[in-house]
Amino acid sequence: MRIGRIDHAGASRTAVITAESRVLRLPAEIGVLDALGVEVGERDALLERAEAEVALGEVRLLAPIEPPTIRDFSVFEAHIEGITMGEGRSVPERWYEAPFCYFSNPHAITGPEDPIAIPPGSDRLDLELEVAAVIGCAGRNLTVAEAPRHIAGYTIFNDWSARDHAIDEMRLGLGFCKAKDFANTLGPWIVTADELEPFRMGDRLDLDLRASINGRELGDDTLANMAWSFEELVTYASRGAWIKPGDVLGSGTCGNGCLFELWGRGQEWSPLAPGDLVTLAVQGIGTLTNPIVSGVDPVALAPARPGRMRARASVGAP
Repeated sequence: MRIGRIDHAGASRTAVITAESRVLRLPAEIGVLDALGVEVGERDALLERAEAEVALGEVRLLAPIEPPTIRDFSVFEAHIEGITMGEGRSVPERWYEAPFCYFSNPHAITGPEDPIAIPPGSDRLDLELEVAAVIGCAGRNLTVAEAPRHIAGYTIFNDWSARDHAIDEMRLGLGFCKAKDFANTLGPWIVTADELEPFRMGDRLDLDLRASINGRELGDDTLANMAWSFEELVTYASRGAWIKPGDVLGSGTCGNGCLFELWGRGQEWSPLAPGDLVTLAVQGIGTLTNPIVSGVDPVALAPARPGRMRARASVGAP
């Protein structure tokens, strides 16, 4: 099934999107996670509870889920090669040892067709084509064999990046901050894990991945090129920690999935600018499109002020 959220009279409602591009609006008490948790044999009963059926073009799609947490990995070697290219540079050996992830901002969720504003103070806005797994049930210290039942489905993830902010922030070595927390786009819906099984190739999903700007394609890749499977990412994410329903695990950017990677290979592409239209396409899931719009100027802050040590009394002083 394809499960999403739609705007209905100013409120969010869960919906099932059919293969014929029809939208079945579900009752208000059924949430996205409720629908994702329905067993295959019980789906007909769920669909019978639909309150209305309309054409996809007649509704506004929202981000299919508002995740409590976002863990974003980086498991495509071609992407790492691109962003580290240069004389004497190579993929760090540490990258091959284990998957790495960082936590992104769950309060910056955007959906299909939502305008993405240029981040304040940035002139190097970039897209990032990813696929994200949506967690359906809680788990901790999971094995790879246990992981599949915790993945409810998959969606497209655009992990937008302000590259100039990222380069500046990485100088401090504390990780990303304003480079990443302005927009995280999910959509257009969540495809249940069983629907993508025909694309399975071993422990990977062989899904074609393509990104384009104003109709010009950056390149392509396959999800099967992940260095670790989603099941392995679930295992790593749950190591010593809980994963909970609604959590999102991003694959990281695929090969040819962002401008920064192409810049690293010497290709001529301009940063995203107002008026650009970004489209991400993933086989078996769908397409996710967003326009770029102007942002606001940053509020200026003064440089750091010297601290003052408090006076300390001498030992034994009266």
